[in-house]
Amino acid sequence: MNFASDNTSGVHPAVMAALAAANEGHVPSYGSDALTRAAEDMVRKVLDAPDAAVMFTATGTAANALSLAGMADPWQRIFCHNEAHVEMSECGAPEMFTGGAKLTLIAADGGVLDADALDHAASYWAGEGLGGGKPGAISISNTTEAGRVWSPDQVAEIGAVARQHGLSLHMDGARFANAVAASGASPAELTHLAGVDLLSFGGTKNGAMGVEAVVAFDPALAERLAYMRKRSGHLLSKHRFLSAQFYALLDGGLWLQLGAHANRMAARLAEGLAGVEGASLVRPAESNQLFVRLSPDAHDRARGAGAVYRGWPSLSDDDADAEGFVVRLVCSWNTTEAEVQELIAALKG
Repeated sequence: MNFASDNTSGVHPAVMAALAAANEGHVPSYGSDALTRAAEDMVRKVLDAPDAAVMFTATGTAANALSLAGMADPWQRIFCHNEAHVEMSECGAPEMFTGGAKLTLIAADGGVLDADALDHAASYWAGEGLGGGKPGAISISNTTEAGRVWSPDQVAEIGAVARQHGLSLHMDGARFANAVAASGASPAELTHLAGVDLLSFGGTKNGAMGVEAVVAFDPALAERLAYMRKRSGHLLSKHRFLSAQFYALLDGGLWLQLGAHANRMAARLAEGLAGVEGASLVRPAESNQLFVRLSPDAHDRARGAGAVYRGWPSLSDDDADAEGFVVRLVCSWNTTEAEVQELIAALKG
């Protein structure tokens, strides 16, 4: 009953098999091999973006930080949600990779930025002159840190603000598979057709050992990003082992099947929680992350039965008068129905 994170899940057998196959023989290094070219083409095909530049990295932090560094100069501002992963969980990597670009935080319910609020912030900082720096980019997360899913129309509203102010738009898609599966939209509709310039396309949380893709829909960014990836030490010499993972995930639509499964298990869990005294959702159940207020008794029963999950203090503080506290429950590509039912039974006692 491990619901701590989709980072705690293992590697899908198809990915392991692809890694074993890639281990045979000798091939060119640093991404100049045939498998890497095939994986890059597969990403372009899935995203319906034949001219996009695709670059694989080993971590989501590298993908996000490289993307933002490719978009923003050191004296510029990057607008993002106040609880975005790039703000809360990447140890200043975006600031380091950009050479000092400032993350400018905007509050929004569930992490879905309001276009009017973003327009106001961009207009304000554009008018502050040298002292305030210059607006440069926007970063959104899909799914958000609160498990919310952006619709194409919502992304397009942010894209319109970006174009109005001459800003680049980045999407942190660490859980992009969950977002696409939940939205019912195509990957293209959620990204470049809605105005996204750069996508961090996640694989690690979706059954890979460790791989993300930086996808530049704007070809003008490609050369800059390629040099930055090399300079920062994120161009692996045995690059085929990254490419093999992404190819395996995309081949036959496996990535979407795994994302949909994780979402489905979270939906099952949400249904079961409705019958648990002392448990209530504090955010809509839209993807594979649930945020649940548990009574102390329900929490003790679950922990006693061996359930693993994380507390979420920021949401617990939203309603100080409510009993209990908020926890995050995350379903993964390999979460089973049995685990879901076992957790529900433990919470019921």
